[in-house]
Amino acid sequence: MVTVAYFAGADPLTLTKLAIKGINTLPVSNGWDNHGKDVNHLSKEDNVTCVIGYLHKILPVPGFSFSPQDILYTCRAYSIPVFLVVPEDQIEEAQGIIADAGENVEIVALDDLFDRVMGLIP
Repeated sequence: MVTVAYFAGADPLTLTKLAIKGINTLPVSNGWDNHGKDVNHLSKEDNVTCVIGYLHKILPVPGFSFSPQDILYTCRAYSIPVFLVVPEDQIEEAQGIIADAGENVEIVALDDLFDRVMGLIP
């Protein structure tokens, strides 16, 4: 069974398209928004194919000592791809912001998100 985890505010049309294709969606939290299961509590048993959301969901908040690497630690440990959405004209700038987040993290434009996710599904 295929499952796509998503941070709060993920594009509802993308989530709907996935649901129509029979793909499960699982809300995940960045650790402080309590949107769903804490992303760092994902396990292999959750069978998550990838995680999607907007870039700001993994950026540190002033006064907190979290980094994108901390928030996405489990995704990196289990090699779960992460697609972070930004405006197309800001992809290059955003890549610089998350350069140390891990090789499994990719910045994408919203128009490309669905196709990138579907590219992971056999």
